[in-house]
Amino acid sequence: MDVSFTAEVFEWRGPAPFYFVAVPEPEVEELRDVQRLVTYGWGMVPAQVRIGDTGWTTSLWPRAGGFVVPLKGAIRRAERIHEGDIVEVTLTIDDTPSL
Repeated sequence: MDVSFTAEVFEWRGPAPFYFVAVPEPEVEELRDVQRLVTYGWGMVPAQVRIGDTGWTTSLWPRAGGFVVPLKGAIRRAERIHEGDIVEVTLTIDDTPSL
């Protein structure tokens, strides 16, 4: 399953700052359909992510009824991403149930 969207980068200040993009509602609905097949706990959804020329493996975090995509520092540096930037995100979710 592939999902693409555009979203704004935001910072969540906890014990350490984290940067994310929120998955928009139409795409959240698609992800909910496969979440129960792929989650490994706490509602986390493993995904391949691509922004620009950079791809990586991570997990979508459940938040406020939706999902957010964490953006590590290495990813932000490679793509020159800053808080408030609008980015095009492509997610690939392996929605094949494991046996």
